[in-house]
Amino acid sequence: MKFIYPAIIHDDSDGFWAEFPDLEYTSSTGSTLTELVTNAQEAMELYILGALEDGESLPTPTSIRNLPCTDTTYPTLVQTDIDLAKNSKSIKKTLTIPAWLNERALEKGINFSQLLQEALVEKTL
Repeated sequence: MKFIYPAIIHDDSDGFWAEFPDLEYTSSTGSTLTELVTNAQEAMELYILGALEDGESLPTPTSIRNLPCTDTTYPTLVQTDIDLAKNSKSIKKTLTIPAWLNERALEKGINFSQLLQEALVEKTL
């Protein structure tokens, strides 16, 4: 199930922060816009998942046209797929590889979890 809510981005000297007018007490920060949008999406997901688990109804999103703008603020839309967010929790997997391959990978500082995840995404998507 996909959700889209408006957010107001604030451009401060320290970086960026965003607030969701429709999602009470939900805000996020980031030193870059990319980091801010990623963090804002996560904050929105946590709000929505919590509301759904508690049986609460979600507010109707305000039209982006009705959000205030200044020289240091501007509106944006943040989207999330709650079904995907619910299922993206990491799980532990055990695997077996040859000892020599393990040694080489450790010498090169390879992150096994990251490598396996990237390979699985490439093979399955």
